[in-house]
Amino acid sequence: MNYLRTAILLSGLMALFMGVGYLIGGSGGALIAFLVAAVTNFFAYWKSDRLVLSMHGAHEVDERTEPGLVHLVAELAERAGLPMPRVYIMDNPQPNAFATGRNPQHSAVAATTGLLELLSPEEGAGVISHELAHIKNRDTLIMTVTATIAGALSMLVNFGMFFGGGHRENGGPAGAIARVAIIILAPLAAMLVQMAISRTREYAADNMGAHISGDPEALASALAKIDAAAHEIENIPAEQNPATAHLFIINPLSGKGMDNLFSTHPSTANRIAALEQLATQMGVASSERRPRPA
Repeated sequence: MNYLRTAILLSGLMALFMGVGYLIGGSGGALIAFLVAAVTNFFAYWKSDRLVLSMHGAHEVDERTEPGLVHLVAELAERAGLPMPRVYIMDNPQPNAFATGRNPQHSAVAATTGLLELLSPEEGAGVISHELAHIKNRDTLIMTVTATIAGALSMLVNFGMFFGGGHRENGGPAGAIARVAIIILAPLAAMLVQMAISRTREYAADNMGAHISGDPEALASALAKIDAAAHEIENIPAEQNPATAHLFIINPLSGKGMDNLFSTHPSTANRIAALEQLATQMGVASSERRPRPA
């Protein structure tokens, strides 16, 4: 996916934001929604990384508090030709990780305590390399801005429903249609935009991450383990903030609610197959087959 297509998709999300504003408050609502979206975009560019990290209870660590992880990130960042990102830990039993930041000079990598406990050093290096690939590919700004706008859209939808949904011009059947659009179509469209932005970026980050770590099969093994655990261990902050789900290396949502009706991530089995093929091409494939997610 090139940046032009991503810009078009983000513009579509902005247009959707304005459309919901119109359904709630007519022309005035659309104008207010446009202004809110513009402010949201400005805020998202400068502050969305801190907001996302705060949503997930991440705290920054250093060589003194988490030397193993910090040294690993430093080594892999140097290998990837990146400046050292900030490193964060999320006190969360579900193994998972994400990267954020507006550019490589202002970036961060966050991992859960569950990830550090579950994975081997080689698998952990594969995951960190995947997140560094997102930074190197400059995916983090796009993905974090999308999460911020999608979250703001959800808040706008909730605001509209709290005040009845649909402006006065939309009475009768038209008003009913507007309410259905607010309840169902707007969040669904936001999820579709997130899917379109996120899915191909995951394959690209897997590929580049495997080259950074030099071990595609370790990343494949990590994906299988994280996917299996994510279905068993609830990620409460992610469930409370589903608009951020596409940031994670594996979908952190349990699938119990509508927010996981359409996954923002490609099939883990397909990602593993692509990594196994890459391992063969790189001449580093092992004789052992990695466990595949159910």
